[in-house]
Order: sequence, then C-alpha cells, then structure tokens
Amino acid sequence: MALEIDISKKLTDLTLKVSFTSGSGPLGILGPSGAGKTMLLRCIAGLERPDYGRIVLEGRTLFDSDRDVQVPARARRIGMLFQNYALFPHRTVEENIAFGIDGMPRADIAQRVNTWLQRTHAEGVRRRYPHELSGGEQQRAALARALCIDPDTLLLDEPLSALDSHLRSQMEAQLQETFTTYRRPVLMVTHNIEEAYRLGTELLVLSHGRIAASGAKEEIFRHPPSLEVAQLTGCKNFSRARAISDHIVEAIDWGCRLRLARPLPASTAHVGIRAHHIDFEEASGTTAVGENVFPCQLVRSSETPFRVTLYLRLIRNSEDLGDGVSPHDLQAEVYKEKWQRFRDRPMPWHVRLSPEFLFPLPG
Repeated sequence: MALEIDISKKLTDLTLKVSFTSGSGPLGILGPSGAGKTMLLRCIAGLERPDYGRIVLEGRTLFDSDRDVQVPARARRIGMLFQNYALFPHRTVEENIAFGIDGMPRADIAQRVNTWLQRTHAEGVRRRYPHELSGGEQQRAALARALCIDPDTLLLDEPLSALDSHLRSQMEAQLQETFTTYRRPVLMVTHNIEEAYRLGTELLVLSHGRIAASGAKEEIFRHPPSLEVAQLTGCKNFSRARAISDHIVEAIDWGCRLRLARPLPASTAHVGIRAHHIDFEEASGTTAVGENVFPCQLVRSSETPFRVTLYLRLIRNSEDLGDGVSPHDLQAEVYKEKWQRFRDRPMPWHVRLSPEFLFPLPG
C-alpha cells in the first residue's frame, strides 16, 4: 500500500511544497517548529485543502486540483492522532472509539471496540470520560479511535510530546507494537530526533516547507546531505573545510587536517562529526599520536543521569594548555561508565575523530 503526495499550499510565512511517496511502515517527519509538518498531515487528512497538487492513497485519489477532486475527511479512511488527542469530552472512551465506525451492526461495532481496547491496553478505562483520564490513558484512547475504523493510513502528530518520560516510554512501546501489525503507511510528525529514529524506518526532514532530506534513517544520520540537515538531525560538531586531496580535508575552525573514509566531493565546504562518535585515546603530550588523533583540553562538562557531554578545545601548541577561557571546538557525548575510566587522567586528553564517522558537507 502506498501514499503518494505532491502538493503545494501557501501559508502565512512559507509555502508548503512537497512531493514524496510513503509505503508500508512508519515514516518519521522531522523538522523545526513552523516547517509545515502539521499542515502536511492536515492536508492529507482532508482538514485543509492544498492550493494545487494530488494526494493518492493506494490508487484512490483523495485530492486532485486539476480534476477538482476533494474527498471529504470523513470518507478518506484515514486515522489521525492529534497532538491534543481531540477526544469528545461528553463521550466515554468506548463511545469515542466507536464514533467513526459507520455502516456496521451494533454487535460488530462493540466487538471491534473491544478488540482495540485490548490492543491498546485501555480496557480498564472504557466507561470513563476524557477528563477522568491521565495523559497516557487519553492517548491510548485516541490511538484506539484512530485505528478502530481500519484506516488505510495512520497520521500521528507529535504523539508523545505531551507525556512525561515514564508515560512516553510506555506509549512508545505501544506504538512499536502497533506498527508491527499495521502494515500500511504511517506518517509520524515529531521534533524529537531520537523519537523519530527509534519509531521510524524512513525519515523525511522538512525545512521552510520544503523537503531537505528523505530516505533511510541510517543513511541520513550517517551521511547528511547538507549542513542544515546535519543540524536538524542533532549534529553538534562542524568546521569550515578545505579539501587538500581526495580524502584529506583541512578543518579550518578546528585547526587540524583530517582523513575521511569517503572521497571528498568537489562541493565540500564543511566537515562534521556527531558527538557520540568522538572517541578518546590513551596518550600523553601535546602532539598528535595517530591518524586523526589530537590533544585536547576539557573546557566544561554537563551530566544527565546516564551520559556526560564534554566540551573540548583542541590544543594547537603547548601554549594553549591551561587556557581555560577559550571557547570549545568539539562536543562529545559518553556514557558515564566510560567517563569514569578517563575522567581523572591528567591533561591533555586525546580525541580521535574516526575517518568512518566524519562526513563532508556541501556549501
């Protein structure tokens, strides 16, 4: 089953103009606030009308500006989970879930509602009203309502953003369970990078109403096509770059030369590496001791319960050591177990920027 999108819609601050196809399985849609992510879902669902273009779901045309086709939202067979859940306050959970089912005998509706109450683990709240539910319970009810109509595609708008960390973990597991059996297009809007990576198999990055990148999530994270996409997918380390040879680049802002595993394109203007890909070597002194290995000094650190972020400054010469006021060059992330192993080493430390994890970026 495939969902084909090719639409344009003028908004206040930008024009949403996208063209892509989503197959079976979850597609994570990532981008900053105001990029057009939610408007894209609303156009697919029939809650907004694009200015022109086409929306086709498994050969069924839902919108076509040239042919003046605009299938009403209620007839599109699309399940949508809104960011605020949008449950009817005067209906119980089971009444909310049953609301969108048409043309079925009452006994069949009840059976289907029971099925989705069980699958979303919401049986215990079936007769409660939305104001009597926790955030996680409301979300389970809204997910059951979206799926109970047996939709041809599922649209999720920031499905976990309103939940605390414990409920977010529970609902993420619920969505992963749902995706294993729901083999139809799923579009999930999020601004959380890790959430998009864990739940999506494919990734689409939106910026200013345009597609900045799309494809397999692993490829986009390992080899982002632009500086903007690298930043939107959470990369913290960049330097202006000048190609020296096919695999050697001068990192201007870091003051060093680096070898990259992949050949450098002619358009190379920056080089980047993700914080969790920076490694530490056992070495001493203020000179480089191996390929892409450089002495450095800790400027400051920041801890979470499980990881430590280290802000590092590369040491260009012996006079740099001890200067604690210079800005950092690199940001590294390590688990606390690893941090405990080298935190008490004397300065300078030595970082390794692996050729396999460095990536060139065009201007």
